[in-house]
Amino acid sequence: MLYPLYLAPMEDVTDPAFRMLCKRFGADRVYTEFVNADALVRDVAASVRKLTISDAERPVAIQIYGREPESMAEAAKIVEQAQPDFIDINFGCPVKKVAGKGAGAGLLRDVPKMLAITKAVVNAVHLPVTAKTRLGWNDQEKIIVDLAEALQDCGIRELAIHGRTRAQMYTGEADWTLIGEVKNNPRMHIPIIGNGDVTSPERARECFNKYGVDAIMIGRATFGCPWIFEDIRNYLQDGVLSQPRSMQWCVDILKEHVERSIEWIGDERKGIVHSRRHFANSPVFKGLFDFKQTRITLLRAETKDEVFAIMDEIVRKWG
Repeated sequence: MLYPLYLAPMEDVTDPAFRMLCKRFGADRVYTEFVNADALVRDVAASVRKLTISDAERPVAIQIYGREPESMAEAAKIVEQAQPDFIDINFGCPVKKVAGKGAGAGLLRDVPKMLAITKAVVNAVHLPVTAKTRLGWNDQEKIIVDLAEALQDCGIRELAIHGRTRAQMYTGEADWTLIGEVKNNPRMHIPIIGNGDVTSPERARECFNKYGVDAIMIGRATFGCPWIFEDIRNYLQDGVLSQPRSMQWCVDILKEHVERSIEWIGDERKGIVHSRRHFANSPVFKGLFDFKQTRITLLRAETKDEVFAIMDEIVRKWG
């Protein structure tokens, strides 16, 4: 049995540097950061740069978001020229600057417009169009079962569902029961991708077996841990948990990520700042005794030599 594992699209996270690391460790599909459709149409350099993909990371999806069918269709045509394998529509981002302006998860409050956007994008391009959304706006409006059918009718090829409402943001627990209900709806015939709180190989297997999803999308659990894909893959295939990796091995991967980030951004300090969330959230450093001050020092470092020296000291002291 196949168990596809996807890297979730995340702003300021899934840039080429991180995507390639996740790909190396077994991510079956990767997604770009989400791209603002209006900015893309206006040819804003920072947004256009997000369309940078390479053959080495295929299959790769470029994700776009916006609030108007016309600009989303135009943006999709621009994205198509970058030749991704999929164009994904973001109907799930809950942050205020996106959802509060009627894009991302904000469209869960305007389903007719969400469907109009979907149809416009599907009709504008020849590439397969997919979508990612949430269960609904809040606990009183969990509309995903009916919404999934409507999105399918618009022509999307796959649907990824984050098991939270917009109101939950990233708090509480992801509820997979409705994801399973969508998957087991006899009227659904497109693949359903489950997302939310998959943080271990055991949980991944449970989600595949219990809810029957066609693929699992992993987001925050990848921070500072791109090898999670390899750990999950080994467990799904062989039923055996990977042996704990040495701190030195993990730190070497974190260092490589820093170097890749600096190379991608073209500025040492910005590259370090961009990869800091991975230091802050890496399981490598969690639970270390009396680590607080070292962590603060690590997160304040602004040169590669400083970062690497602190990491080497961590390995020497705690490894």
